[in-house]
Amino acid sequence: MSTSTIHDLIARLKKLSFEDMYNNDFLLTWQKSKDELNAVLTVAEILRHMRSANISPRVFDSGLAVSLFRDNSTRTRFSYASAANLLGLAVQDLDEGKSQIAHGETVRETAVMISFLSEIIGIRDDMYLGAGHEYMVEVGEALTDAHNEGLLERRPSIVNLQCDRDHPTQSMADLQHLINEFGGVKKLKGKKIAMTWAYSPSYGKPLSVPQGIIGLFTRFGMDVHLAYPEGYGLIPEIEEEAAKSAAKSGGSFTKGNSMDEAFKDADIVYPKSWAPFAVMQQRTELLSNRDTKGLGELEKECLEENKKHLDWECTEDKMKLTKGGDARYMHCLPADISGVSCTQGEVAASVFERKRAATYREAGYKPYIIAAMMMLGKVQKPHKLLERMLKQEGPRCHGKG
Repeated sequence: MSTSTIHDLIARLKKLSFEDMYNNDFLLTWQKSKDELNAVLTVAEILRHMRSANISPRVFDSGLAVSLFRDNSTRTRFSYASAANLLGLAVQDLDEGKSQIAHGETVRETAVMISFLSEIIGIRDDMYLGAGHEYMVEVGEALTDAHNEGLLERRPSIVNLQCDRDHPTQSMADLQHLINEFGGVKKLKGKKIAMTWAYSPSYGKPLSVPQGIIGLFTRFGMDVHLAYPEGYGLIPEIEEEAAKSAAKSGGSFTKGNSMDEAFKDADIVYPKSWAPFAVMQQRTELLSNRDTKGLGELEKECLEENKKHLDWECTEDKMKLTKGGDARYMHCLPADISGVSCTQGEVAASVFERKRAATYREAGYKPYIIAAMMMLGKVQKPHKLLERMLKQEGPRCHGKG
């Protein structure tokens, strides 16, 4: 592969203003400027092309990327490990069950103890509404204090691998996927995406994916249509933030209670189950109180409520409502596939099978997005480093070719 594309991307990166990302954290996309978001997308694309051209993007000779997953994960866990390895970092999982946290170790102490030779801390904490993002902020404050006190030579940067408010590595990977599908970020302006709730035979799925999509895509002038059954709303403040972003970017943000209406003339559909905001509030309180009986009762009630909306499924008939009768389908995976992973779920088996390769390709952008977030957090002038790497053209894989 020619390196001319990489040089063009580096030239684009030079024109962006993203100085504040150095030695900082990536927690919420709506806290970042458009230039900072575009810097992540551009660096991710550079790293992707470098790997394809067999040019090593190894930034670090040593160092740790600590991962703390408080919820189960496949794609994000492996994407984080892949990103760290791509840049030359070793991954160390923090298993809270094997740490001193159970013996009363404070957040401040844990943050410092895992950070002496660490460059990045990736955190997934999406179980408790009103706690996940706050936990990441608390860890960040502890790291800053320790660095200012001379305890840490370098302050590790935090990457949000999913919290109760946002899933930035997912939404940014989704955005990069669409940029490549439509041929450029400017081509997304005016494109309609239907971010809709979909039926699932489970309850308690986080709000962060739909919130991440509406919070980010409205920044890029897209027409975002959010649809869910009555009572299945997201965090109100984030819906309001999406509306403000749409007005500023020249896009639009529409809410409704009809999946069919959302799908009508949509360029992209994103049918995904989530638990209602009010339910997540109640669930968080029960989890905090370790009320096992109450959680069981809540789950039973919610599953019965979900069954009232079995028609919220991405079917072939619904896809025919979209622009051209066959819009691009997106999902963060794993999808609840009717007749495959469950009796009835978010998407018909025939629809998913036709779109399966595209959803896997969508997921494939996440390691590069995470690597870009890592790099921008720890490299002050990434364009200069990337230019030097291109001149050296050290092979990533010596056995290739």
